[in-house]
Amino acid sequence: MGMLVGLIGLALGGLVAGAYRVQVEDGPLWKEMAEKQRQRRLHIEPKRGTIYDRNGTALAVSVEVPSLSADVVEMLRGVEAPDAQDAALRDISSRLAAGLNLKADELYAKLLPKKRFTWIKRRITGDEAAFIRELGDAKRQSHPVRGLNIEGEGHRYYPGREVAGPMLGFVAPDGFGKEGIELSIDEELRGRTEEVSGLRDRSGRLLFSNGAKGGDALTGRDVHLTIDEGIQHVAERELGAAQGTYETKGGALVAVDPNTGEILALASTPGYNPNDYGESEGDARRNRAVTDRFEPGSVMKVFTIAGALAAGTLKPTESIYCEHGSLKIGPVTIHDTHQNDWLTPTQIMAKSSNIGAAKIAFNMGEAGLYSTYRRFGFGEPTGLPLPGEASGVLRPRGRPWFEVETANASFGQGVSTTTVQLAMAMAAIANGGRLLEPVLVRKVTDARGELVREGVTHVRREVIPPGVARMITEMLTAVTEDGGTGEEASIAGFRVAGKTSTAQKVDPATGKMSMQLFTSSFVGFVPADRPRLVIAIMLDEPILGHLGGSLAGPVFRRTAEAALRYLGVTPNSASAKLTNVSREGDPADTFMAAMKAGAAGASNPPGASGAANASGAPQGDPAAPGGGAAPEPAVPTIPNGAIPVRVPDTTGMAARDAVKSMLAAGLVPQIEGHGRMIRQSPAPGVTAAKGSAVRLVFEPAS
Repeated sequence: MGMLVGLIGLALGGLVAGAYRVQVEDGPLWKEMAEKQRQRRLHIEPKRGTIYDRNGTALAVSVEVPSLSADVVEMLRGVEAPDAQDAALRDISSRLAAGLNLKADELYAKLLPKKRFTWIKRRITGDEAAFIRELGDAKRQSHPVRGLNIEGEGHRYYPGREVAGPMLGFVAPDGFGKEGIELSIDEELRGRTEEVSGLRDRSGRLLFSNGAKGGDALTGRDVHLTIDEGIQHVAERELGAAQGTYETKGGALVAVDPNTGEILALASTPGYNPNDYGESEGDARRNRAVTDRFEPGSVMKVFTIAGALAAGTLKPTESIYCEHGSLKIGPVTIHDTHQNDWLTPTQIMAKSSNIGAAKIAFNMGEAGLYSTYRRFGFGEPTGLPLPGEASGVLRPRGRPWFEVETANASFGQGVSTTTVQLAMAMAAIANGGRLLEPVLVRKVTDARGELVREGVTHVRREVIPPGVARMITEMLTAVTEDGGTGEEASIAGFRVAGKTSTAQKVDPATGKMSMQLFTSSFVGFVPADRPRLVIAIMLDEPILGHLGGSLAGPVFRRTAEAALRYLGVTPNSASAKLTNVSREGDPADTFMAAMKAGAAGASNPPGASGAANASGAPQGDPAAPGGGAAPEPAVPTIPNGAIPVRVPDTTGMAARDAVKSMLAAGLVPQIEGHGRMIRQSPAPGVTAAKGSAVRLVFEPAS
């Protein structure tokens, strides 16, 4: 009995000593091993924010799709021998490959490292998910596969398919934005990754977790763009039609609100579907409106003349000799499409005279022309929040322009720009001389809908006086009317201000100007009186034709017509009170009539007295229309030395005929309203001084 008790005592002592060693001496080691087996730290990727257009239409959303991963350690639990583990992995790979449309050898290579987490296939279908669940069901399978996990994973979806593809960009499988707005504000869209501690059972299922700060912390921010999906769709449709019709290499279109700088459409062709970005080529994903530089051509005459008027080196009534269509500058000869002699600035714009623009630039000087272009934003990025924006090129670095380079630059050769730069520069003309920074992101909100930041209108600088902007606007309307190069861009019921451009491209094989490669473009705004829309169009290397007015002009017209209807702007609305008046004969005469009547006084330097309002009367003059009740003189006073002429009767005439009649008599018509002429002052038959103004009031026939 004593020996038995002694043996039991020794055994009990050994058991206590072993327990002490396990629980006390080796306790931290065993605890760490247990924690590793039952606890995991998870990195939870937040749901990517949604991209909306200005009206709340979703352009890019994130949806949860199932993806398959595997815990190979759990998969091989209970299989100890290496040969048996290898055989088990080959069998599992074969079974998985059959239902997932994968190659068994590639799947075996993924499982062979025996990791706790391995992606098997991402974004599986519903049928594949059902197959995986059945494969792991012990009730249906004699040898169920353990360690397979189906987890929800964010997938980017673009409801509009190709709409705004190059502008939006896409999201790669790793969750990071690639190209476009998805890349430029990726950090805000993607949100912040959260780390979560979790307890798992022996099957790997999560039982408890902590560390997450709620659903809001696991969601990226929503981005609301200034893009209007309706206008964007129209722009891409018309740009695509032009590419198919004229067989262009590519094209770009930018539509902007000139009063706020908000981008309403940013189109580029050829485009692509971000849902299937892997099937597209890099050339199709390029946002040509932002990244492609090109020689702008004749559209630069707008800014040349604007700079000269603002600097005082050019008068709106000045006549410039255009050398009968040919001007030699050193070894280079500049030609005009038409043989012209004396042209006014308006005619230079309407007939697109290279020689006239060059002579205006010579009077400004190289420094003045360069400064003008820089003030309008050429040669520097616009600030658009998109990757890869080109700044354009104004001149070779480190030296001024030579005389022939100044001449070329005045009509858009030897310089380069982007479509968005042209749109913003023309917007400065439309809004009265303010160069705005383009706004693409209207606002950013968090998961609760609270405002994080908001896009605001930012004026970069004042480029020209408002009076000069109004003069340029009147000149630009001559381009789209009878006899102008942009007749195809005219819109019934609206006055359209714009400029065509046809620029030769350099042949990469010879390094010289090509007679087959051209860039055709048109930039304009509508309504000219109260602009709501600026549209810039660039067509790259059209094969069937090359004239900007004939190719890009119709694209402008159709896009603007649809956009104006979409915005609710009608010819009878307050934004389009005046109708297009066809200019026959000298376009400068009608322009000067409008200038003398309404905007000529605005060309005075800021602060100068005698500024005129829209009717031509000095501001505050009680005789101005609507400014008081003073009666208009029935018989005007003829100054000494003036040539007397008889005022014709234009009662009942349309604006076009009334203007022609007054101009033929040597009088300057002041047009008010639209429709038929109902009242004129001075009255018909009265003798007035030649060159004096006659007020013509029009009203609709109804």
